[in-house]
Amino acid sequence: MRRKNLLVAAGVLVCLFLLSSLAVALKEPRDDRNWKPEHSRVPVVTLTNDMATVQNVRNFRVAPDGSDLPAFDTRTFDLSRLESLWYVLAIFHEGDFRGPAHSMFSFGFSDSSFVAISVEARKEVGEGYSIWQGLLNKYEMIYVVGDEKDLVLTRAAYRADNVYLYPVAATPEKIRELFVEMLQEAAELKTHPEFYNTLTNNCTTRLRDHVNQVEPGLIPMSWKVQLPGYSDQLIQDLGLLEGKGSLIEARHRYWINDRARRDASDPDFSRLIRSDAR
Repeated sequence: MRRKNLLVAAGVLVCLFLLSSLAVALKEPRDDRNWKPEHSRVPVVTLTNDMATVQNVRNFRVAPDGSDLPAFDTRTFDLSRLESLWYVLAIFHEGDFRGPAHSMFSFGFSDSSFVAISVEARKEVGEGYSIWQGLLNKYEMIYVVGDEKDLVLTRAAYRADNVYLYPVAATPEKIRELFVEMLQEAAELKTHPEFYNTLTNNCTTRLRDHVNQVEPGLIPMSWKVQLPGYSDQLIQDLGLLEGKGSLIEARHRYWINDRARRDASDPDFSRLIRSDAR
């Protein structure tokens, strides 16, 4: 009798697994859900010659009570003035295992302005992020185009993340190609939404894919992409990190939490958090 009960229980579990897998497979990504405010708007991009106009650039701030102050604006970028690329890496738990992390790119212009692009799991009102649910088509994907005082400062000064701001070795021409490629994909998700996946379609895999689109084969398959907390080691090994020295020295040099907290209210925030890193 006991063996029979175990077989029945195993059969039920198999059926539940197959039904849940079928439900995931049949689920379609959508753009019209009840999104959280920070994920409520998809960038709208207009490219004309050397200019890129982006609507819905996120520019949130943190109120004294810790709540978000939502804001979006429209910005026009002169592509001919793009001159630097920065790899932002936010480690959730620093220690013996630093795998879970979030990464994004920030683009620098010759007038000392910066704009970041962050690939994220798009969350609905009432949702939190779960690594496991991210494997099951729980979240759509969004590219947030945002001000550094939103995307970088929030992680470096108001969360428990350790944030590193690495200068990437790349030519202005390739940086421009990368920027345009990411802007186009950001806008495309409005009409062709996709699911985020914790392992196969996440923040770092998408950055890798965009880089390889611009420079085919530059970043190989690596577990350091699936565990992005180690991705800075990968970019150093590939010779893509500007500057000399060991990885330990680079992590010390480009860790920005103290500078971000120090200069949080300064209008020249983006330049100041880089001033001590070169």
